[in-house]
Amino acid sequence: MPKNSGKSLQERDLQAIWHPLTQHQTASPPIAISKAKDALFWDEDGKEYIDGIASWYTAMYGHCNDHIISAVSQQLRELDQVVFTGFTHKPAVNLAEKLLEILPKNQAKIFFNDNGSTAIEAGIKMALQYHFNKGEKRDVLIAFENGFHGDTFGAMSASGLAVYNGPFQDFSLKVKRIPPPTNENVREVMASLKSIMADNLCAAIVYEPLIQGAAGMKFHDKEALEQVLKICHENKVITIADEVMTGFGKTGKHFSSLYLDVSPNIICLAKSLTAGISPMSITSCSQEIYDAFLDDEIGKAFFHAHTYSANPVGCAAAIAGIELLLSEEIQENITRIQNAHWEFKQRLSQHSNISEVRTMGVILAIDLNVEMTRYGKLRNQLFNHFMDKGIFLRPLGNTIYILPPFVITEKQLKKIYDSIEEAIALV
Repeated sequence: MPKNSGKSLQERDLQAIWHPLTQHQTASPPIAISKAKDALFWDEDGKEYIDGIASWYTAMYGHCNDHIISAVSQQLRELDQVVFTGFTHKPAVNLAEKLLEILPKNQAKIFFNDNGSTAIEAGIKMALQYHFNKGEKRDVLIAFENGFHGDTFGAMSASGLAVYNGPFQDFSLKVKRIPPPTNENVREVMASLKSIMADNLCAAIVYEPLIQGAAGMKFHDKEALEQVLKICHENKVITIADEVMTGFGKTGKHFSSLYLDVSPNIICLAKSLTAGISPMSITSCSQEIYDAFLDDEIGKAFFHAHTYSANPVGCAAAIAGIELLLSEEIQENITRIQNAHWEFKQRLSQHSNISEVRTMGVILAIDLNVEMTRYGKLRNQLFNHFMDKGIFLRPLGNTIYILPPFVITEKQLKKIYDSIEEAIALV
């Protein structure tokens, strides 16, 4: 008889798997998911859940989307994988062209990576080598307090959340931090930024444009951010926009950087890039950045690569995703969700258990008027409350947020809203 005969997926998982962001000494067993469609998924016992955060902002067009499945299936029959050093292929070229059509106009070249962290890693390395190739050694990064950019060492260095980075802080790149700029603190932020640039050889600033995701969907201001980016450009500090979370329609525009009059030198994309189908990311850059790597000396090339760079299947999924993003149906859905969020925000605005409600695009965040730790008892009670109701949300400390697939129905949104109001009453 097979070794695991009769055991559930959950039981087999506990014997073999180490999960991310999990303290296995105290965590509940993982829930085994068997299938998904549109804004729903089901566990191995058949219980249905609404995916209120699009599985970490990836499946924005819905799970198992027929248009994307068709594109991936066709690509699998033609070309599955080929090394991307010395070769190219149609899906990569098509995707690069489609991205450059919708990215900020100063973006000129597309570099392929594996995931969000490696997109940031490549962006940081591009910035450091840009200055090196120009004959300068600039070794300090600037980043926002409480930002999050990924878990590889460069991306982790730029991140400011100690809950993720504490054991590794002594091994990080050199980083100076400033508060996210708002209309209220912009003078202090600018003074701090000028002081940092005067006292250090600053290579780049890494930032999440307008919304800090892992910090709890915290917003900062367009005009204040533009002042920061302008002075960075004036001092030849490369600006790296982390759009891993914000990209592809979540803030209302295709990219958060399109709200700004000052465009970044480098943009990092991942997550919903491939619509939840496969790992892949992009680091795009301006022509100026790219040109700094052109030389007869081979050592000035960008010697950075991933085995699955520009995987044809991932490219096919990304192309299909962009086609959906640009469709009238998805754009109407984004507007519909925006309007529903705004109405719900108005409903909650006077609630005594809430300190702030904010919304942008399909993102809605609610700060509870209570002190709680990021992964503490109350946070876990909230998570369990939602899962018991058949709703997948992951509160970030005292922040409950929604970032649903664009295909979520009005009935499903209402169920999420109702469950949040119940949770607020419990607090």
